[in-house]
Amino acid sequence: MKKVSIGAQIMEVEYELAMRRSVYQRQVSTGKMKRAEATLHTEQMEAVLATLKFVRDNEDDFRAFMAAKREVAA
Repeated sequence: MKKVSIGAQIMEVEYELAMRRSVYQRQVSTGKMKRAEATLHTEQMEAVLATLKFVRDNEDDFRAFMAAKREVAA
């Protein structure tokens, strides 16, 4: 699988969230989906986005941690 940058992943999740909000709104209004289900799925995707942003914002710390861990293992 091709490596995908964290920035590209964030952009894709933001796009997916926008699409879901649009689709879920229609599905709820036509009775094909319950509001609670739409809210749950949206909140879960928002959590994915928050996690990706946290990783992006702390990338240097993650890299330093992994480098230190590799040193100990060697």
